[in-house]
Amino acid sequence: MTDSQKWLALTFFLVVGGLIYLLAPILMPFVCAAIFAYLGDPLADRLEVVKIKSYQLGRTNAVIVVFIGIFLITFSVIGIVVPKIEFQVAHFIDKVPAYIEWLNRIVIPWIEAHLGWDIHLIENDKVIALIKDNWQKAGGGAMFFISSVSRSGGVLAEWLMNLTLIPVITFYLLRDWDILVDKIQKLLPRRAESTAKKLALETDDVLGAFMRGQFYVMLALGVIYSIGLWAVGLNLGLVIGMLAGIVSFVPYLGSIVGFTVACVAAILQFHDVIYLIPISIVFAVGQSLEGMWLTPWLVGDKIGLHPVAVMFAVLAGGQLFGFLGVLLALPVASVVMVFLRHIHDIYRDSTFYITEKK
Repeated sequence: MTDSQKWLALTFFLVVGGLIYLLAPILMPFVCAAIFAYLGDPLADRLEVVKIKSYQLGRTNAVIVVFIGIFLITFSVIGIVVPKIEFQVAHFIDKVPAYIEWLNRIVIPWIEAHLGWDIHLIENDKVIALIKDNWQKAGGGAMFFISSVSRSGGVLAEWLMNLTLIPVITFYLLRDWDILVDKIQKLLPRRAESTAKKLALETDDVLGAFMRGQFYVMLALGVIYSIGLWAVGLNLGLVIGMLAGIVSFVPYLGSIVGFTVACVAAILQFHDVIYLIPISIVFAVGQSLEGMWLTPWLVGDKIGLHPVAVMFAVLAGGQLFGFLGVLLALPVASVVMVFLRHIHDIYRDSTFYITEKK
């Protein structure tokens, strides 16, 4: 590659990176659609060759089946889980006065007597107002979401546009996914085709392992933690379990956050530290299953990202691109790892590394 070609390639990547940064606010529906299409493509590939009697399903019909399946599952989960989470949070808010009364009557006097700390009594009204305010800011229910969005025509239009664009873009990307991949491959320089194809296959393996495998791990952990906390009798079991499952894409963070929140909720609900033992067992079992069975089976060791690298990638993505950056941080980091491994192999085979000093 000549110097002019190197500068041209560098300019191209800088321009593309700059455009992504500038267009980040409007890329969300395209990113979500691309994720849905990528996840659904393997199933569509299998279905399009299926024959019903003498009729072959074909790509378009296969995509329609996958497309309908994806969105039926998505909206079914939302319709079942969200109302239950809202009910549990509302029930918790109703119990807040009793929890505060117990803290003021038992816990705070004990802390002052044994630790010598001077703690002011907790004011009931302020705590309830704070909880309700933060719950609303977090999107605590469909009614609050609708009422908030309806106050702003611009916000309403933006959400409606995104909700409309995501299924439309998903359908067309999923239908033409193989065609797009083939056209991109034909645009590659012939002398770099073999290397680029090798990197593309490795990248596909890594992304498939991460995006599909990690999703299943998060779902499985959410179910395990929710069922375990429900068995313990925790009122917020579903909320805390699903929270721990969602956050578990960062190693150990899901179990740490879930365990901490579950312990606080158990002490407030049961007024007895003995319940921390079954909660500890629930998260120990979940963490053990994740490390010994779920992650090796569903994700494997293809990604090879160190936990510190995972945390850095998530924080860096959030800092640069907000929620979109958090969403893309680990897939992008996984792809970067593929290229770094390739660069490492080139370096180890280079004369710069092999040649000894005379």
